[in-house]
Amino acid sequence: QVQLVESGGGLVQAGGSLRLSCAASGRTLSQYAMGWFRQAPGKEREFVGWINWSGGNRVYGDSDEGRFTISRDNAKNTVYLQMNSLKPEDTAVYYCAARRVFGPSEVWSEYDYWGQGTQVTVSS
Repeated sequence: QVQLVESGGGLVQAGGSLRLSCAASGRTLSQYAMGWFRQAPGKEREFVGWINWSGGNRVYGDSDEGRFTISRDNAKNTVYLQMNSLKPEDTAVYYCAARRVFGPSEVWSEYDYWGQGTQVTVSS
């Protein structure tokens, strides 16, 4: 069992940056591949990106457009999502998720553990 807690969300102006963190407890994070998803009001949960257990491989969703970077620090049991050049359409609740299977997945139901989410609001 692993518990995930996201932080770092907030209100930012368009063009700004935020770095989200996902802190894990209960198990060593290096045992899991990690994903980030987001969900805007009235929309389906959307894949943002995935990082493998070591941080050496990443996959990004269509929303990235080269603006997002996922990283991890297994010594700190934390995964990060750096978001630059934010747009109002990036407004959503952002979730991190852990996956026991090491391969990438863009499907939220294929992840085993979820955080509670952190709100990101981008004003125009």
